[in-house]
Amino acid sequence: MQRLFARPRLLKTLMNCWPPFWGAGIRIEQLSADYRFCRIALVLRWWNKNANRTQYGGSLFSMTDPVYSMLLMGILGDDYYIWDRGAKITFLKPGRGRVYADIHLSQEQLSEILNATQDGLKHFPQFRINIMDEGEH
Repeated sequence: MQRLFARPRLLKTLMNCWPPFWGAGIRIEQLSADYRFCRIALVLRWWNKNANRTQYGGSLFSMTDPVYSMLLMGILGDDYYIWDRGAKITFLKPGRGRVYADIHLSQEQLSEILNATQDGLKHFPQFRINIMDEGEH
């Protein structure tokens, strides 16, 4: 598995072909070579609209679900087991068109994870991801 994460461009391509992303219209647009940044987007299409003709909440959740795990696996490698443990989503307003999220992993966040796990302990960091509607800056 680590060989896949050693090649960010390949990982980006494979993730964009992954059925849960591809079928929902989710796309990784940018993935930095150091795994510290990812831009992920979702375009509103007829097949992923909800009853109100806006972004389906499940697709919004799916677009962000694996990203921090993917970034951390790319950085930390095979010495760490990384899993999503839980998530919460709060909808502030409907996505009416293309939405995107810029996801950053800072050195401070990475240092916190490394310090908390140096003795082999489990750690459950929390991250906040803001999904932005392209038409509403």
